[in-house]
Amino acid sequence: MLIVPEREIADLMTREAAFAAVEKVFAAMASGDAYNFPVVREAIGHEDALYGFKGGFDRAGLTLGLKAGGYWPNNLDKRGIINHQSTVFLFDPDTGKAKAMVGGNLLTALRTAAASSVSIRHLARKDAKVIGMIGAGHQAKFQLRAALEQRDFDKVIGWNLHPDMLPNLEEVAAEAGLPFEAVELDGMQEADVMISITSSFDAILSAGQVAPGTHIACMGTDTKGKQEVDPQLLAKATVFTDEVAQSVSIGEAQHAVAQGLIAEGDIAQLGAVINGSHKGRASDEEITLFDGTGVGLQDLAVANAVVELAVEKGIAIEVDF
Repeated sequence: MLIVPEREIADLMTREAAFAAVEKVFAAMASGDAYNFPVVREAIGHEDALYGFKGGFDRAGLTLGLKAGGYWPNNLDKRGIINHQSTVFLFDPDTGKAKAMVGGNLLTALRTAAASSVSIRHLARKDAKVIGMIGAGHQAKFQLRAALEQRDFDKVIGWNLHPDMLPNLEEVAAEAGLPFEAVELDGMQEADVMISITSSFDAILSAGQVAPGTHIACMGTDTKGKQEVDPQLLAKATVFTDEVAQSVSIGEAQHAVAQGLIAEGDIAQLGAVINGSHKGRASDEEITLFDGTGVGLQDLAVANAVVELAVEKGIAIEVDF
């Protein structure tokens, strides 16, 4: 079995490689060549932690495995380590033998950012110039860096519940040589592309705060009860997702479906746009929304890519298992 420790990931996985891996697996999902297993996510009754498993099998890429991990809210304050902790395990689909164990913390951040940037590549208007960020935490920086590579943006605007965190966004904008402006939520109407990345359980963005032609990537809702936008917004938009089953159960669409505003059949897979079986954006006035719930196949795709790079560079640790 091969081991690729967390400490090696930053030197192995690039945003470009993460994008390619996620785009490819989304297409495989839509073609029926890859599928996710049911998600297990539980409060363990210790340290207020949420722990779970996401897994799947990609027949096209012959990638089988799972990601184990979750959210330990006291880690940063008590131990000085990040709150999200995860590890990816890969198995040989021919024999079932353990193939690799890969540090999953940075990979999770990169694959989540890659998913929203894939949606921007395929759904945002070509002439998009202003990108808006709702949320300014650790993951928001990954999201913004990846998104800025998908269009010729000339401005970044942002809102966060705690404005003292907005310098995180300003820092990334400055790296790209772009101006940054803090706005109220009504100011988001200026955005051509928008990413929401929060841990909210209440709608933040209303339907009236989104201009026609906007593409929105909702990336924070991955658990039953979470919510970032007004369900009426999904009724106005053409909705895409990574996996429809997760979208209606734990994603942003759970609320719009529960209220009867949209049906499961109204939601399309982003992978169908990638492989050409869905036309994607139909007009410059259409609002498109990507409900990024986070699927196990994303984790497996980027982990498999990391293992290949680690072997190529002689970094992977081999153990008899």
